Amino acid sequence: MRASAVAVLAACLCAAVQGAEWKLVWSDEFEKDGLPDPAKWTYEEGFVRNQEAQYYTRARAENARVERGVLVLEARKERFPNPRYEPGATSWQRSRQFAEYTSASVTTEGRAAWRYGRIEVRAKLPTGRGTWPAIWMLGVNRREVGWPRCGEIDIMENVGFEPDIIHANIHTEAYNHVKKTGKGASIRIDKPYADFHAYALEWTPERLDFFVDDQKYFSYNNEKTGPAVWPFDQPFYLILNVAIGGAWGGQKGIDDSIFPQRMEVDYVRVYERSSP
Repeated sequence: MRASAVAVLAACLCAAVQGAEWKLVWSDEFEKDGLPDPAKWTYEEGFVRNQEAQYYTRARAENARVERGVLVLEARKERFPNPRYEPGATSWQRSRQFAEYTSASVTTEGRAAWRYGRIEVRAKLPTGRGTWPAIWMLGVNRREVGWPRCGEIDIMENVGFEPDIIHANIHTEAYNHVKKTGKGASIRIDKPYADFHAYALEWTPERLDFFVDDQKYFSYNNEKTGPAVWPFDQPFYLILNVAIGGAWGGQKGIDDSIFPQRMEVDYVRVYERSSP
């Protein structure tokens, strides 16, 4: 984003934040070309989840880079060696000698985490059958208690075989897709792969509210029945990724003619209430 545009945006942002009694506490405007800022972002690596087809690479500019004021997460059709390959392994992560796709998943785990506030990400999505971009959060206790007890907040999910549908979901020990009790909603947005849109979560001790371009389309209320239903009183970290295939994204196969595909992120901003 050009400096003049940043200045105008900052002025508008300041007015909006003051009106809503929010204060900006963390952000990345992606103003410096190169790899994502290592003080703010780290990487998931390998075959990670959901039987997805891509290998997530670490600090590889072909898959994750900042250029011309945006973060680019690029999924590519290419053969990539799996360093964790074990001949004869039964694990889906270790049985594949090569990946046929690469991509990136960047996360603030170990760098930054937040409890309550407004998390806003302005992004333009990839598209095409097999893509599965997401903007989402996990509880910082994930490694200790596991999923779904740690809680999951899906601010934005999209699958390429339904390109104009944006999804918001939450997962907890009581409510999750494995039990078929998950909670969520969807909204139709015309060609989210053609333009940038602001995907946001407003999170309080009472409720999670989900927005696209400030249009609220899903709320999840604290039932006050314990952490199995509401694990959202602890810090969560943020994840941005482009998955390929997998349990949801791959339900209608993968169209190899679409690659490369990229999610472009204009900014990530985190706010807290400036007063109770």
